[in-house]
Amino acid sequence: MIASGELIAFHDGLEARPAGQIWEAVEANHRNNDALWKEEDLARRRNVPDAEIAANKRAIDGHNQKRNDAIERIDESLLVSLEAIQRQKQARLSSETAGAMIDRLSILSLKIRAMRLQTERKDVDQAHIDACRQKLARLAEQRADLAACLDHLLAEAARGESYFKVYRQFKMYNDPKLNPAVYGETGGRKA
Repeated sequence: MIASGELIAFHDGLEARPAGQIWEAVEANHRNNDALWKEEDLARRRNVPDAEIAANKRAIDGHNQKRNDAIERIDESLLVSLEAIQRQKQARLSSETAGAMIDRLSILSLKIRAMRLQTERKDVDQAHIDACRQKLARLAEQRADLAACLDHLLAEAARGESYFKVYRQFKMYNDPKLNPAVYGETGGRKA
């Protein structure tokens, strides 16, 4: 099983990744979230040719697909570790999977890192730094709340009191067989 404290330490770069399939998927998810973050920043530039932005957008699609694939692998691995648990009759279905929560914790760690950097800037006024410190505190609270929710879900699942399923994302825009703008490509925009 996975514990939120260990997960947060890994996301923050304070601990190395433990061994195991779950952690391989956690690492892939976090790596792709980090790459997505960087590409999203680059895609918002206004002083570069449109071709660079298009390349950023295509990279975003690729990283997002890998991110979602990793979320599904996290859930699959966690569910394998829970297979022997006898689910209680009144067990509650969680609409959010543990993998989705881990993904959100990864994103929160990236937001915390970026917001912390804003509090250390020397080229902004004190009002900017104070506002960013408040946002940083709110992000830390949100992460702590979500971490507690993840631990609660996994503890309940280990007792058979709740469960979650793997929810496939089916990112159709990345599949040339399912995206009508790609499989019906004619070189121009359809009216």
